[in-house]
This record gives sequence, structure tokens and C-alpha cells, in this order.
Amino acid sequence: MKAPSLPRLIIGAMMATLAMSAWGQQAARFPVIPLNAGIHVIKAEVAARDAERQQGLMYRERMGPNEGMVFVFEAPAGVCMWMKNTFIPLSVAFIDESGKIINIEDMQPQTTDSHCAKRPARYALEMNQGWFKQKNIKPGSVIQGLPN
Repeated sequence: MKAPSLPRLIIGAMMATLAMSAWGQQAARFPVIPLNAGIHVIKAEVAARDAERQQGLMYRERMGPNEGMVFVFEAPAGVCMWMKNTFIPLSVAFIDESGKIINIEDMQPQTTDSHCAKRPARYALEMNQGWFKQKNIKPGSVIQGLPN
């Protein structure tokens, strides 16, 4: 049996490294809860821990029409979001402690522009871009079912 040549070993090692790198960047999945925006039901993944909030929807290539991610913060705070390593155009609703939407911002993929709540927010809900507008959900609308 012939031993593999050095170039083949190097190429094999490079391919294994690339495969592991891609595997390490797969989109993590989080627990899912139902939220209600009026008559609309949202299947929302929950990002409640710091590491989960940092990961968010990074590396996702698509999201279902009524799927989203809710970011839960310990207390109302000045909250800003960005789109580093995020491939899906999103809209984010910043939400106060009572579930009322403060403001909604559209965000472009793979940018580091900050999109911020206009006043302290307890939650941020990311949906496919335009979802809130299509459903006629505006600042002042209430999101029900948010976790504590």
C-alpha cells in the first residue's frame, strides 16, 4: 500500500480545517416560544443569555415567514442592534417592559450600523425585513407572551 504524498496530506488537512471552521459557524438554534402581535402568532427563538444575544441570527440563510428572535435583557436599557455576520435583511422592534413597541428599524445584512431603541427597552424582536409593516404593526402595538 502506497503512503499518501505530502501535497495530498496538506490538502486533506486544509479541507478538514475548512470543514471544521464552517461547522463552527453554523447557526445555533435557541428555545422557541409563541408570541402574539394582535392576531399574528410568531414562533420566536429566545436569546436571553449574553452569549445567545451576541450570536443572535448570525450565519442564518433564511427564516420562515412568521419566525423571529426575541432578545431578552435583564432590565430596561439603551439597546442597540447590528447585523455583523447576519445574512438576512431584518426589521427589529424595540419593546418596553410592558410589551409595547417603542420603535421599529430596518437593518441591512452584514453591516455594523447601530440601530437603537429610542428609549430604554427590555426586549428586541427581530423578524424578516418588512414583516411589521406588512402586518400593520407599529410603535404602540403590544407584543404578548414575552418571557420575564
